[in-house]
Amino acid sequence: MELGISSFGEIAPAHVAGGDTAAAHRLQELVALGRRADEAGLDVVSIGEHHRADYVVSAPEVVLAAIAAVTQRVRLTSAVTVLSSTDPVRTFQNFATLDLISNGRAEIIAGRGSFIESFPLFGQDLGDYDALFAEKLGLLLQLNEQEVVSWQGRHRPAIANKGVYPRPLQPRLPVWIGVGGTPASAARAGSLGLGLTIAILGGAPAQYVPFADLYRRSAQQAGHDPATLPLCLNCHFHLADTSKQAADEFFPAYS
Repeated sequence: MELGISSFGEIAPAHVAGGDTAAAHRLQELVALGRRADEAGLDVVSIGEHHRADYVVSAPEVVLAAIAAVTQRVRLTSAVTVLSSTDPVRTFQNFATLDLISNGRAEIIAGRGSFIESFPLFGQDLGDYDALFAEKLGLLLQLNEQEVVSWQGRHRPAIANKGVYPRPLQPRLPVWIGVGGTPASAARAGSLGLGLTIAILGGAPAQYVPFADLYRRSAQQAGHDPATLPLCLNCHFHLADTSKQAADEFFPAYS
């Protein structure tokens, strides 16, 4: 079992009016958080993506690259990359660059996001909410497997036999799917053989156990061995009270 820490880079409402100064201070705090996590022996640091005044991180790859420069071993991932409203080619390039800077420590948690502000910002139609994610996830996975890509879809211009660079240091970037409350997303992760991150946005961990069960069933039905697929629980913890309970419910093999 691995332990990590995540942040959305939130700014308290009283400090939003502080503008650039408050944002700069918060970003420095995130870099310091990553350095301390590395020193403490944690396994993962994850940084979220939002496009709002009350969150300072809209480009987690950039923040993670800054953390990479002051750390040695901790793995670095988004939490999540809002793939539906971004370009998978640019996302892959950014994380491949992060992987090179960090000496092979980059990962991607792709999701549809818990807010919708990025869709109108980048000209995406909310009516295509699920179709956008499915199509862009497929392209991202293809980019991860192939250096030269030919691809055609509905929501992005086609790619005709083009190389996508740089390539990551790892043979391929670990790609996870982040799920907040949609069972179909958990099933998708399992059927594709991808890691699953369950974000507990509210309620008790026990309420999310069916997502883990669905993930494992979908993986098995698609021919994947559920025991080999990574499962992550991302939530607020009071360690003395709930960590053992969560481990018993989500990770029985380790309890």
